[in-house]
Order: sequence, then C-alpha cells, then structure tokens
Amino acid sequence: MDQLNQSLKGHLIVSCQALPDEPLHSSFIMGRMARAAAEGGAKGIRANTCEDIAEIRKNVDLPIIGIIKRDYPNSGVYITPTMKEVDDLVAAGSDVVALDCTMRKRGDGKTINQFIEEIRAKYPDIVLMADISNYEEGVNAWKCGVDIVGTTMSGYTDYTPKLDGPDYELMRRLAADLDIPVIGEGKIHSPEQAVEALNTGVWAIVVGGAITRPLEIAGRFMKAIEESRGGRS
Repeated sequence: MDQLNQSLKGHLIVSCQALPDEPLHSSFIMGRMARAAAEGGAKGIRANTCEDIAEIRKNVDLPIIGIIKRDYPNSGVYITPTMKEVDDLVAAGSDVVALDCTMRKRGDGKTINQFIEEIRAKYPDIVLMADISNYEEGVNAWKCGVDIVGTTMSGYTDYTPKLDGPDYELMRRLAADLDIPVIGEGKIHSPEQAVEALNTGVWAIVVGGAITRPLEIAGRFMKAIEESRGGRS
C-alpha cells in the first residue's frame, strides 16, 4: 500500500476492458490501450481477465487492479465473485484484487463479510479493493478489512440512483469518513468530471469507457446529436 500510495494518490487510473461482445475484445488491443493510457499520463490500469493482465504487463510498468467478470446462476454479483477468480488474479500477479462488495445475493451463498474473511485467511498480504454501490457497503467493506474502497457499482445496483454522471456525494462521504483510500469510479465521462471527482477528496479516480471504449463514446455522441434534432435521424 505504501508503494501504491506514492504512485497513485491524486492520479488517474485507466480501465482497459472489452467484453466478448464488444468490437475491441482482444488482449493484444487491451495491452496497446494500456500503453496509450500510460503514455498519456495514467498512473495505474484496471484490467479484466488474467489474459489481459499478462498482455498489459508486457506493455506497461504500472500497478494493475485486476478483476475477473464472471456470471454465476442466481446472482447479480459478477466482479471477482468467488475464490476461484481471486486465486487466478493472485496467480496473474495483480497488484490489487478488486471484487464486488455489495450486499447482493452471491452465487456461492456466502455473505460478503464471510467472503472477505476467507480471502484474508488465504491471502493475508494481498491488497483488496471493494467495489461498492452505496455508503453503507463502503463502511461495511472498510470494517471487514479491505485496503481500498471504490464507488464502482453506484448506479449499477437496483437500490442506488441511476445518475447520468459520477456519484460525487458518495465519493465525498466515503473520503471524509474512511481512513483508507477511496477511489472515485463510475460514469466519469469528461476531464471536467474527473477534476470534480478528485476535488471530493478521493485518493484517485478510475476512468474507463470515456477513454477506452469507442463504441460507448460514439454512442454518447450520437445520442446527443439525435436529442438535438428532437429524435430525428
């Protein structure tokens, strides 16, 4: 954590991800995305899958927040949902292992508190990041002993507000009340929003789609254009 504090505090982390149904789904491309992000000044990378992490390692010498997105039956939890994904991310050499720490039902039947306890027992020295959606989940994850809390899931659970932009209020509250680093993440679409997010007092920010997902970026442009025309194509 000391090394991460020195390298990431106050800086930009870029999420380099593309899911199988997206045009840029390729570990090779994600490696080049990470290189472009690093050359642009990013100080860290968030990556999905061990294959992407390995390729990104070939291209940049930056801390990597590793996740594995995997769906399990009867659960909405898909970011590093079980110990198998944690094992794989540790083996891949992730500097930080991030996982869904919402209070939603988990596919393995465990509570998030039980899951964090099991991870800590097996891997006492790894850096854990909690992806949460509201204030209570952030406080709970902190009390369970995670090292970093991120606002990643705000707006992506059915009990949090669906905002068009970042959840600044959640960032502000967690940054003020927790004595561990808080990362602002989620719907940061512009440099101005990035600055505003950092001004809430968070330790660092993660930006993904606004930088590394051209499909999403093009869609936002087209939506604005269509709305300006009153919905006419």
